[in-house]
Amino acid sequence: MQKILRDDVSDLVQYEKVRDEMRHRLIALKRWRRVPVGDRLTFLFENRDTVLFQIQEMIRTERMVKEEKILEEIETYNDLMPGERELSATMFIEVDDPGRIREVLDSLMGIDRGSTVALQIGGRFQVPGIFEGGRSNEEKISAVHFVKFPFSDSARDAFLDWREPIELVVDHPGYKRQTKIDGDTRRSLMADFI
Repeated sequence: MQKILRDDVSDLVQYEKVRDEMRHRLIALKRWRRVPVGDRLTFLFENRDTVLFQIQEMIRTERMVKEEKILEEIETYNDLMPGERELSATMFIEVDDPGRIREVLDSLMGIDRGSTVALQIGGRFQVPGIFEGGRSNEEKISAVHFVKFPFSDSARDAFLDWREPIELVVDHPGYKRQTKIDGDTRRSLMADFI
């Protein structure tokens, strides 16, 4: 997937003119790229459109006009882009009750290490998620994580085969859940490989 270039990013004035249309389009797109796994985790699978939208929104929110700041934002968010034969997701730890935030986060310590999150393709392939570092330590864990799923050629081919069932699996001592990926969600993710 091609990285976001400076020419792809609109300035504040240009973006305001197209923002409503872009927002509506991205809300619809994200509906198919958002995968809840149980009641605590949600994965938003990123692609070029979701990353560009996030860059534009950050520039708008922070009122960025300095070129170096805009280039820095593009570079930072380009790390979310899936590479060749790869899916990329933002994982959100969801906590509805503000009084339970620490408890829930503590129960998920270590989720970003090892093979705790994976895409299971049929019974033949498991594609473990690789988390970006720096989002947790021995004492605390962030509620937002970035994870990439690098596919072998054969795992990608199986992912593209509708006969193969796909599940997003979380296997952590404090949280074991899985969610089937099919229909429009799967179709949207398959487009990342084409």
